[in-house]
Amino acid sequence: MIKVAILDDYQKVFLQIIDTEKFKGKYEFKVFHEPFINEQEAIVALEDFEALFIMRERTPITKTLINSLPKLKYLMTSGMRNNAIDLKELNKRNIIVCGTEINSNPAAEITWALILGLVRNMKQEIDNMFQGYWQTTIGSELKGKMLGLIGLGKIGSQVSQIAKAFGMEVCAWSENLNLSNANKLGVLPMSKEDLLKNSDIVSIHVVLGERYKNLIEKKDLEMMKKSSFLINTSRGQIVNEKDLIAALENETIAGVGLDVYDKEPLPQDHKLRFLPNALLLPHIGYVTAENYSKFYLQMIENLEGCIINKPLRIIS
Repeated sequence: MIKVAILDDYQKVFLQIIDTEKFKGKYEFKVFHEPFINEQEAIVALEDFEALFIMRERTPITKTLINSLPKLKYLMTSGMRNNAIDLKELNKRNIIVCGTEINSNPAAEITWALILGLVRNMKQEIDNMFQGYWQTTIGSELKGKMLGLIGLGKIGSQVSQIAKAFGMEVCAWSENLNLSNANKLGVLPMSKEDLLKNSDIVSIHVVLGERYKNLIEKKDLEMMKKSSFLINTSRGQIVNEKDLIAALENETIAGVGLDVYDKEPLPQDHKLRFLPNALLLPHIGYVTAENYSKFYLQMIENLEGCIINKPLRIIS
């Protein structure tokens, strides 16, 4: 019987989606609902497992962890890309790595939840409603404003289309911006500097890589309008967190909407949690019933394929 560990099932949904009785005698499942305190705790907890089901970029699958799990043969991750796994070391150990499909629309949708939350002061108004107050802030409209997109791939394109529905102007920049796609979407290509200077809202939609680490830092934040908002639903390391906190404290920009952070889960005493002009979500951009169902069902499919030497959706 193959021992399978399901990691970081924060919402406790694996057993709601997968009928484990169907696999009785074939797989022995153990679900972990909380993140490990440290790598040593992960090593001790996982040393007897042959397969891991992981949510991307939650528990880091490092070289040390991989080489401390002698029985590990299969790793199934949500999505087809996971920056938190040492793929080179997994391949070296001949551990089969498989991914899943993922819906991109939830990330675009959560981007707009953050934008609307910021421009209409929803954090303050919701808090104040529960304290008995009524109409305590004044929001602003989106129509006629400029949305600057850093990245115009699948998610950035979806965000741009919604912006057009609100009557916004849209500009975009990335190091490899597809000008044909920008033209088709009615998006104005700009330099990074011009985008930061002219946008009322800047939203990040590039994939994290070495070239995009600390893409937004002190000098970039100082280029932005004092009335502008920054949105990051991509990856925390794209924005220099220390510089961002200083900009919020000094009111260099009006506010930020975040779904991603340098360290996740975000520590309870983290400075961002206490800033009134920060609208924070706990990395739920991809956390939907539809995505989770797809993730876990396809992880099972992948493992079944591996067992008969016909693995599906291989990541190499």
